[in-house]
Amino acid sequence: MRTTGIWAIALTTLLGSQVASAADLPGKGISVQPIQSTISEETFQTLLVSKALEKLGYDVKEPREVDYNVAYTSIAAGDATFLAVNWDQLHADQYQAAGGDKKFYREGAYVSGAAQGYLIDKKTADQYHITNVEQLKDPKIAKLFDTNGDGKADLTGCTPGWGCETVINHHIEAYSLGKTVEHNQGNYAAMISDTITRFKEGKPVLYYTWTPYWVSDVMVPGRDVVWLQVPFSSLPGALKDVDTKLPNGANYGFPVNAMHIAANKQWAQANPAAAKLFAIMKLPIADVNAQNLRMHAGQSSEADIQNHVNGWIKAHQATFDGWAKTAAEAAAKS
Repeated sequence: MRTTGIWAIALTTLLGSQVASAADLPGKGISVQPIQSTISEETFQTLLVSKALEKLGYDVKEPREVDYNVAYTSIAAGDATFLAVNWDQLHADQYQAAGGDKKFYREGAYVSGAAQGYLIDKKTADQYHITNVEQLKDPKIAKLFDTNGDGKADLTGCTPGWGCETVINHHIEAYSLGKTVEHNQGNYAAMISDTITRFKEGKPVLYYTWTPYWVSDVMVPGRDVVWLQVPFSSLPGALKDVDTKLPNGANYGFPVNAMHIAANKQWAQANPAAAKLFAIMKLPIADVNAQNLRMHAGQSSEADIQNHVNGWIKAHQATFDGWAKTAAEAAAKS
């Protein structure tokens, strides 16, 4: 009878500790709705944040895919919780239009060193000594990149609604390229696929892209293609006073961006563990590039991306666990 009593006490203690542990999870019973654009390469960054939130006990839903403008207005209205790819400064106008810092919580830099700009194939660049987009004002130079016979250079540009759309259109006007350059818009993935095919056929190509993204692992800057500079800094809207010149004097027309986790401010204030997590998570840009390239190589299903996320966590378990520990401590202190 005495032995049974000891076991009963032990069992009660064990169950009690399990309940206490579950109760200690700061996100227990709280729902989270991630949101992202339709760019599937953003899923990796988004799911990594989701996994960290789940470790804190949050009930994280599947990410909803929407246009960037809708993403910002949804978070500001409280219809979604966070966006893991808030490009600063590329999304400045959309961020401000949806309420800016009054509506969003944005601390820390999740991914740093994100570049973007215009590139052409190295063969054409070397043959015609092309280094600057301003040279496309010359009809003879522009015609080299004409893909449809209208005499204008065809620039593989942005999907409508993306932040780069406004910047590219602004650049065409600011650098007086309207008569010689056509900004081709549509589904970026389909357009860049056609551009890569042209490149592999040995034809001249002119395109916009960004990093982290797999395109620069297929057409490698410096080896296959070259970045074009711009004659001077010129950006639209909230970015109009930004100088895009780099410390080395080069100017590619876009500021180097950082990607932040942008969350609904009211929700973040009510959830200090999640807020702390958003502020301290950091993902190397090289890891995003590597994962994006695996997707391009065929590992692009939902299951594949989940495996990529789980693999990253396993390879960086101490870092991942450290994020959760620091976030949980922040909640305990609040």
